[in-house]
Amino acid sequence: MTKRTIIITLIGVLIGAILGYLYYRYVGCITGTCVITSKPLNATLYGSLLGGLIFNSLVKKEKK
Repeated sequence: MTKRTIIITLIGVLIGAILGYLYYRYVGCITGTCVITSKPLNATLYGSLLGGLIFNSLVKKEKK
């Protein structure tokens, strides 16, 4: 894993965390029964996981 890959993945985690929190804040779950969006921590962690996975998948792998 190169330094570039780690930086891009961390950027994805940060953006995903921000978007996850914003989703909780503006869309969320009114009843509180939604597992992911009922608490801000859950939505933020889920968003950061998805952001990291998506940004990591965009990194081009070096051919040997």
